[in-house]
Amino acid sequence: MKKNDDRAILRVVVATGISSVVTQLLTIREFLTQFQGNEIVIALILFNWLILGGIGTLLARFVTRRFRKATAIRLAWMSLMLSAFSILQILVTRQFRDIIFIHGSSVGFYPTWLFTFFMITPYCLLLGFVLPYSLFVLRTDKADYPGARIYITDNIGDVSGGALFSFALVYLVSPLQAIFLAHIPLLGAIYFLFPASRRHRPAVFMALGLVCAILGAGVFLENRSLAPSEGQLVYYRETRYGRIEVHKDQEQHTLFEDGVPVFSSQNLSLAEETIHYPLAQLDSIHHVLLISARGGVMAELKKYSLKTVDYVELDPAVTSVQFQFGMIEKIPQLHVIHQDGRAYLAQTDKIYDAIIVNLPEPGTFQINRFYTDRFFELAREHLSPEGVLSFSMQGYDNYLAEAQRQKLSSLYNTVTAYFKNILLLPGQKVFFLCSNQPLSADIPAALEKRGIATDYISGFYHGNLTAERIRYLNQRLDPSTPVNKDTAPQLMRLMFSQWFAKFQTSPLGFFLALSVLSIIYLFRISREEYVLFSTGCLTMGCEILVIFAFQIYFGYIYMQIGIIITVFLAGLLPGAWLGHKLKRLHKQILVLTDGILIGFLAVFILAIVNFADHLPVSFYLVFGFMVSLGCGFQFPVALYLKGSDNAAATRTFSADLIGAACGTLLTSVVLIPYVGILRAASVLIGLKLVSLILMWTRRN
Repeated sequence: MKKNDDRAILRVVVATGISSVVTQLLTIREFLTQFQGNEIVIALILFNWLILGGIGTLLARFVTRRFRKATAIRLAWMSLMLSAFSILQILVTRQFRDIIFIHGSSVGFYPTWLFTFFMITPYCLLLGFVLPYSLFVLRTDKADYPGARIYITDNIGDVSGGALFSFALVYLVSPLQAIFLAHIPLLGAIYFLFPASRRHRPAVFMALGLVCAILGAGVFLENRSLAPSEGQLVYYRETRYGRIEVHKDQEQHTLFEDGVPVFSSQNLSLAEETIHYPLAQLDSIHHVLLISARGGVMAELKKYSLKTVDYVELDPAVTSVQFQFGMIEKIPQLHVIHQDGRAYLAQTDKIYDAIIVNLPEPGTFQINRFYTDRFFELAREHLSPEGVLSFSMQGYDNYLAEAQRQKLSSLYNTVTAYFKNILLLPGQKVFFLCSNQPLSADIPAALEKRGIATDYISGFYHGNLTAERIRYLNQRLDPSTPVNKDTAPQLMRLMFSQWFAKFQTSPLGFFLALSVLSIIYLFRISREEYVLFSTGCLTMGCEILVIFAFQIYFGYIYMQIGIIITVFLAGLLPGAWLGHKLKRLHKQILVLTDGILIGFLAVFILAIVNFADHLPVSFYLVFGFMVSLGCGFQFPVALYLKGSDNAAATRTFSADLIGAACGTLLTSVVLIPYVGILRAASVLIGLKLVSLILMWTRRN
């Protein structure tokens, strides 16, 4: 093969890395929106993506060996198909979600897993196939072409794609526009794989034009593909924090964030409860902090003689939409702060008479950080001596289900360490009122004394919140339920349990089957492949540990999360290059890097235990880079030990991907929710210890 052909294939590998990472990130965001997702949904998508990629990698060797030799023209046609699949899978996902499932309904664990699996199967199988196939093409004329070079080239594309998405596309364009732009380099690279003869040019231009038309049609159909089945879409915008939509149904506007309805222009009762329950407890009120808001709350706040109302909302686009569609009212005392609520409390010196948290239940780790011991401590530090903290959870009618009882108990047990008096008011939501001063359940009397008129509370409060209901709720609380901590998120475990209980399913069958398959796989692979399996598992596990820890201690700042992801990709590059240079030391290098990776995780654990609230962003970035550096170092060494032929290349590529898939699911869905961040890191250390022992005892 000519040298120019080598460069043309490598350009396709780089361009495929760029487009695939952008497609992956946008696909994750799409599924999160369609399934009102949390970390379980993210884990399922990544697991399916990596597993299918690993299967595609194994198929590359099987298909090429059994049928035809690899050629550049076939690589070009497959890359064209890959480009078309990227945008089709998102359009199909948007259309099929409401065809397969009832519109607006919640979807359980197994349907979510199967739906995401089948929607991304064509793209992911082909993506996993083309990387080793590119190597086989290069080896048709140069049998000893190094597999590590393809790995490094692919990493260059991955890093470029992560940086392009995180620092440019997510700010400037919509999802399908981003996919179109990310595939332009790939289409250009594909063109140079085809023969340059005039006879082939019409077919080449026709094929490239067809794929461009498919990508362009996706951009044209983007808004139409988001139209709701009920009502009409009157506003749509993609921000760096997620998707914002406003649906209009008759005279009511509803704001959706990532598919979840969060604001409505008509919810009088909830607005009154949110504001008057806590403020009725205070004799003198001057300063109020709102962490997020509900429709109509500003109109209720106007009834008090307040000096300041600080409203903290992370996404500026959300507040803009609320004001535009009249969901909240601009009042003279209002000061809007665009920042993470917990981060704001950690840095401000202001003292408030009331802190009102208007966030959904902790279905994600980002939201959970507003219901932990550290947040309650922060809230107490920023309240006046008579101040009140208010937040709410999902309510119940007459029966308190066990999962909900445990959630309320965990919250109650957590907050009692910081406030002397806790009052629980059951209804469509269970409101927690927390203060170091006595609290009264007779809200209507307190409001009447202050001369504050209400519609819902004055007419329906005593009929809904009887003394018997309040007593029943307090008697059902379980004092033995563990408290909710940053590093041990008890509420997240309970939220997951409630999700499974809602659909009368259990993830045990899934994880049992996965465990059996994993055990069979581990018994069939070599020691070198296990090193890469454990390395892939550790890399993804550490990436998730860092992202979750970063969310807990810094809040959800998308650009910095993007930096973390890109850093984990970037560290693989110099690591793979160094490993390729030192591969002849093989066994000693693998043992040494295993020991170094174990040391990095031990440092991470010690740092979180002793300095969690004081660690700078740079700590997480350096940790991520060093872990990925060590992991990238091992791939070319293990490949060299395996013999570096085509069979070895496909098996090592797939071992890395399958390990990454298992690490994603294990860390996200099992370890962090059930045992916390610190023990999750300890399990990853144990996994690498097995790898170290296997290589230490290896002969020669």
